[in-house]
Amino acid sequence: MGLGRSAAVVIGSFPLGESDRVVSFFTRDVGRIRGVARAARRIRSRFGGSLELFSLGQLVFFDTGRSDLVRIDHFDVSHPFAALRENLTTLGEAAWIVEVVARTTGDRDRQPALYALLVRALRAMETTPRPARVAVCFGVRCLDVLGHRPRLDRCAECGRTYPFPRPALAEGGVVCDGCRPGVDAVAVAPATVAAFERLRHLRWEDAVATPVGRAGPELRTVLDAHLSRLIGQPTRTGRFLRALDRFEGAAGERPSARVSP
Repeated sequence: MGLGRSAAVVIGSFPLGESDRVVSFFTRDVGRIRGVARAARRIRSRFGGSLELFSLGQLVFFDTGRSDLVRIDHFDVSHPFAALRENLTTLGEAAWIVEVVARTTGDRDRQPALYALLVRALRAMETTPRPARVAVCFGVRCLDVLGHRPRLDRCAECGRTYPFPRPALAEGGVVCDGCRPGVDAVAVAPATVAAFERLRHLRWEDAVATPVGRAGPELRTVLDAHLSRLIGQPTRTGRFLRALDRFEGAAGERPSARVSP
């Protein structure tokens, strides 16, 4: 039985049996792993509230090598990110980030750059008044880290130099109106392409502080669609955020206050 330890973020969990819990972590040194926390659901569990979603800490686990599941020994929380769970909008945006990490990476696939980006995004999400902007900045950089950076300087199909009228974004990047009928692409405004390119090159601190104006909601939609293609199905949290947006609109609130980065 091998002893392992790593800095990690809780990215999901579900009940197992009467008192146990299966917890998913994204770790700095191992990548995504799942483990069983014995008796974690009991009132006097030694884990307490340490296994809450988004919690950052030091994970210690045992790996027998005979199962995909490790045995969680303990998880010492260094930053609980409790504020992310106190507001429905912030919770939804942060949950979108961890869903993207969970569903675009494989088990034991070490991705230290993605781990660092995840922690940076959660820290920014904790203090920003515009969580959607942080989610957009994360999405733009996540595509780069995963090796799926879309091409924005020329048509990904025919090579035609951008800019051109009526652009659309496909899996490989921007496509012209002539190539769009033959590919799975989402029509976008030129301002959205420009915002995508700008956020890609800015320092992280500048990117999360820079408004992108009217391009924000469309850029958010494009990123969710692009990452959903990589996952193979729509993100669950993306559907939740769209439903929340419709609910806020029906209640007379301003949806743009939430979705516009």
